[in-house]
Amino acid sequence: MSRIAAAFEQLKAQGRKALIPFITAGDPHPAMTVPLMHALVAGGADVIELGVPFSDPMADGPVIQRASERALAQGVTLKQVIDFTEEFRKTNQHTPVVLMGYANPIEAMGMEQFANRAKAAGVDGALVVDYPPEEAKKLVQLLDARALDTIFLLSPTTRDARLRQVGELGRGYLYYVSLKGVTGAGNIDVAEVAQRVNHIRTFTGLPVGVGFGIRDAESARRVAEVADAVVIGSRLVQEIIDAGNDAPARVQALLAGIRGAMDSIVDTKAA
Repeated sequence: MSRIAAAFEQLKAQGRKALIPFITAGDPHPAMTVPLMHALVAGGADVIELGVPFSDPMADGPVIQRASERALAQGVTLKQVIDFTEEFRKTNQHTPVVLMGYANPIEAMGMEQFANRAKAAGVDGALVVDYPPEEAKKLVQLLDARALDTIFLLSPTTRDARLRQVGELGRGYLYYVSLKGVTGAGNIDVAEVAQRVNHIRTFTGLPVGVGFGIRDAESARRVAEVADAVVIGSRLVQEIIDAGNDAPARVQALLAGIRGAMDSIVDTKAA
């Protein structure tokens, strides 16, 4: 069983939902990435999505775009992002780490070399935004062979045929994008999200996480009522840049508030 599957199984047994924060590796500077990862865990993270900086993103909004630009300006590469995970693993062997990014850096490294390096460093999975299921079979096979999970995005406009494909190829969890747009945009319609999540569940037994548009404890609490996981990114990335050298402490405090709000509703249901 992968670390991701084990984390979700443990949470389910506890009647709790997963909190999955996203940060951009190398932002605001490379030396802070691993301390931020530990701060996320201290704040209540169950899985960490570590963003691989990329120059031409498709799904990332302005906040994460700027974070990628800052990281790239400091020379952060996919190899270095994998190294951050290896450093993190020296003192944390239990929190799953998912690398989230785009196909170009993986193909530049070589897909098999990426899979080997990720496995050796203690990475648990990959979410590649621009690998649709039709083009991801080789990656899935390579990651499967190393007991790593391939996570896929789903959107409000994803059709049933695509849901069926993703249900077959997806591993770990599925990431439902709650908005038609980029990260950090708009407000979530929780009733609509609940309807879509329930529909997605008819195609898969994997946990379904929801992200995009989750800004605070209240929006996270409402999403946790209808999904298996809450993914929060832009709000954290903005907090990091606003906080400067205090970023680890500020991020931990922000995430702890979100964790508490999520647990308050789930604990009530489980009682």
